[in-house]
Amino acid sequence: MTIQHFLNTSFLNNTVNSYLWPLIIIVLVVIFRNLLSKIIARLGYKIIKHWTPGVEQKDFVHLLLKPLGFFIGFLVFVASIDHLQYPQLLNFDIHFLHTDFASLLTGVKLIILTILFFWVILRLVDFVALVFSHRLNLTQQPSGDQIVFFFRDFVKAIIVIIGFLVIMKHVAGKDWTGKLIGAMGIGAAALALAAKDTIENLMGSFIILLDKPFRIGDYIKVNDVTGNVEKVGLRSTRIRSDNKTFITIPNSQIINSILDDITLMTQRRAKILLELDPATPSSSVMDVLEDIQNLLRADKDVLDNYTLNFNDISNRAYSIQLIYYTPVTDWQAYNMLRQKINLEIIQAMENRKVKLAKNFDLSAGS
Repeated sequence: MTIQHFLNTSFLNNTVNSYLWPLIIIVLVVIFRNLLSKIIARLGYKIIKHWTPGVEQKDFVHLLLKPLGFFIGFLVFVASIDHLQYPQLLNFDIHFLHTDFASLLTGVKLIILTILFFWVILRLVDFVALVFSHRLNLTQQPSGDQIVFFFRDFVKAIIVIIGFLVIMKHVAGKDWTGKLIGAMGIGAAALALAAKDTIENLMGSFIILLDKPFRIGDYIKVNDVTGNVEKVGLRSTRIRSDNKTFITIPNSQIINSILDDITLMTQRRAKILLELDPATPSSSVMDVLEDIQNLLRADKDVLDNYTLNFNDISNRAYSIQLIYYTPVTDWQAYNMLRQKINLEIIQAMENRKVKLAKNFDLSAGS
C-alpha cells in the first residue's frame, strides 16, 4: 500500500488526509499557543499604549495570555475540523432535546467559543481598571481605587449577564426570549422576593461608593466586627479581622449599622482609677497628684486637656481618677504609651511611699 493510497483511505466518512492536516494544525497551535498569544497581546498593547501611560506591556500580556491562548486554540480547532463530515453512525436525532447530534455539537462549540470570548473581554476590563487605578493614584485621590474596583466589578457583572443571554440564545433558540418572559410572568413574585436581598446589597454598594463612610485599607468597626477593609464589592464588603480571618459583610447590613471608622480617629482616650490606702496622709495624696501632673506635662504625647481629680473618699479607699488624651492613634504605640505612664505613676507612688488599697481596681479605656 502506497502512502498516497493510505492517505486516500476513507474512515468514518472522511479520508485519512482530511484528518491529517487538521491534526497537524492543532498540534502546532497547542505547541505555539502561548507564543501566538504573546505576539497578539504585544501587538494589541502597541495599538493602545498611547492611552495607557504608566502601565507596562507585561501587565497587559499577563492578563490576556491565558484566555487569549485558549480562545485562539479552540478557534483554530473548530476551523480545522469544520470541513470534516460527520460519520454516518453519529447522524442521529436526540428526541428529548428536539435536535440531532450535529446540531448539538455545533451548539456546544458556539457555547465554548462564547465563554472564551467573554473571558477575554473580562480580562480587558481588568486592564482598563488597572489603567484608571494608576491614573487616580497619580492624582492621590484617597478613594480612587475603591471607585475603580467597584465599577470594574459592576461592568464585569453586566458582561457576564450579556454572556449568559448569548449562551441562552444558542441553547434555547431564537424564541427563547418569549419563553423566558412567559416564565417570568408566572414566577415574577417569587423572583422579586428572591432578588430582594440582592437589590438591597447592590443599593448598599452604591451608597457606600457615594457617601464614602470608609475607604479600602481603613480600620473599621461594624457591630461586633473590627478589621481592615480589603474590598468593597457589588454585594458585600470584605474585612480582614484582628484574628486575620476574612469576614464578608453584606452591604445592606453595613449601611443599616453603626459604623466606626477607627482610622479617622484623631485622639485616643485613656482612663485610670487609682484606689489608695485610706491610711494615706492628705499631704502624700497631694504629693502624688502633683507628681502625676508633672509627668503628664513632661510627656509630649499627652495632650493638655487631661483631667486629674481626687474624686472619692470611702472607708475602703481614696480614689484618684485620671483621664488623658493622646494624638497617638496606632494601637501598639498607644499601648506602649499607657505602659510608660503607668510605670511612671507607680514609681511616683513608691517615691512618696503611698500604697494602693487592698481591693485596688484599675480600669482603662480608649
